[in-house]
Amino acid sequence: MTVDPDLIAHMTRNEADMAFKKRAQTIFEWVPMPDEARILDCACGRGFYLNMIRYVSRCALVGLELDDEIIRKAQRNVGHLPGITLTRANIYALPFPDDYFDGVILSEILEHIDDDVAGLREVWRVLKPGGVAAITVPHANYPFLWDPINWTLERTLRRPIRRGPLAGLWANHVRLYRREGLRAAVEAAGFVVEAERSFTHFSFPFIHNLVYGLGKPLLESGLLPEKMAVAADRTTFDQNRGSLLNPINLGVAVLNLFDRPNKLDEPPGRSTVNLAIKGRKPAQRPA
Repeated sequence: MTVDPDLIAHMTRNEADMAFKKRAQTIFEWVPMPDEARILDCACGRGFYLNMIRYVSRCALVGLELDDEIIRKAQRNVGHLPGITLTRANIYALPFPDDYFDGVILSEILEHIDDDVAGLREVWRVLKPGGVAAITVPHANYPFLWDPINWTLERTLRRPIRRGPLAGLWANHVRLYRREGLRAAVEAAGFVVEAERSFTHFSFPFIHNLVYGLGKPLLESGLLPEKMAVAADRTTFDQNRGSLLNPINLGVAVLNLFDRPNKLDEPPGRSTVNLAIKGRKPAQRPA
């Protein structure tokens, strides 16, 4: 099953995070989602990918999340949708049998865990032979404009901000990744690397702080007027009429202008927000 890029664009039309759009496009391109498939989103966060997949496929979906507060938010967002199971568990001890899933989404997860290879090995275990893992992580060589505060701190004090509204790209992260480091971890876990990407170079200044340090707390607080909240909501795809008289729609339109020159796979060496790898579990187990 191939998802039409226009449908992906429709599902992300409220999205202010231009890198999220590229992550979603990559996941839909790399992970097959026929109705008979079983897909794990590890960790699922607030359930945004689960919500998008359910919009286009009837496949069985499992969302795993460790944080109790976050999984409650996922329950509110997608718990009412059919064919979605939400599970609270740790990536190091996935509560699933061997060879269980056709595909696994690991989007913005590895940078949060101490032992990334151990987590990847557990994901490898629960994948069926021939199954695919779509992995995205923040790039250590990120653009200055995306997070000017941490970019400057890394090069002066060598101590980025990891907590609070100014944390930016480093928020709650153990590490950022270089291309060779990500590939090494994925291969050490037993995966065969089939594709690699690096995306989102051009960006609006301070966009990470604006979207996640300011915008997300405002939206979740319920302080935004209803029409603005609908326009900013990642979980609804058909309610926003797109009027530029709505400040949120106007803001997203401006951000889209900055995103227009970006490619889904930027040249090697260019600063980007994300790295992505498509890893496949070999169809035959090693002798």
